[in-house]
Amino acid sequence: MSNLNDPVLPGRGATDYERYLRTDELLALQKTPGEVVHRDEHLFQAVHQSSEIWLKLACTELDDATELVRQHRVSAATRLLRRSNEAMALITSHLHMLEHMSPLDYAEVRTALGHGAGFDSPGFRRVHKSSPLLGEAFNALLAGRGVELLDVYERGYELDDLYQLAEQMITWDERCILWRFHHLKVVERIIGGNVIGTQGTPVEVLGKRIDVRFFPELWLVRDEITRRSKLGADGHGTE
Repeated sequence: MSNLNDPVLPGRGATDYERYLRTDELLALQKTPGEVVHRDEHLFQAVHQSSEIWLKLACTELDDATELVRQHRVSAATRLLRRSNEAMALITSHLHMLEHMSPLDYAEVRTALGHGAGFDSPGFRRVHKSSPLLGEAFNALLAGRGVELLDVYERGYELDDLYQLAEQMITWDERCILWRFHHLKVVERIIGGNVIGTQGTPVEVLGKRIDVRFFPELWLVRDEITRRSKLGADGHGTE
């Protein structure tokens, strides 16, 4: 009779937990104490490496949701997109761990970064590549059903599957904006707002790149709804 504590999965770890999660490799990705220029490199790497893992998951779910939208499987797409949104919330939350680094300590950590910058993040690039594809699939879905975006909101209960998907999409857009905003504020808190970043980009320029909207029509439809509501309240009708 086999011992249930003995590993059965392939790998080098002492237990199946270690082998399945590949913890030997995962925990070897950080610099050793003898390799760091400052102990806070461990904090810096933990935040950014875990962010990349969550971004990979978020974008995997986003890409799969996009394919489901193309297949008109709207509820299934909404379920996956909800996961993406929760992952983005986690990423934004643990950015604030970097606030435990003093500006003086980060100045030393920065000497080890070379020309590395957030714009080079594979996860950041994938977010900007994948998100517009979801918007295209959603617009094609609306066209295929013969409805306008305004219809989705005015006939919400009748078109509830489309409404729920649209709301998860704008949540994704909003959380991506908040992620960039929090990242910028953490950067300003640590290195200042009137300095040059590691790739020669002034920090104040980064602020102009926060409000990137992948689904602008979802924001604009709210303007239209408010305008119509105001016209109705003023007694001028809604036509």
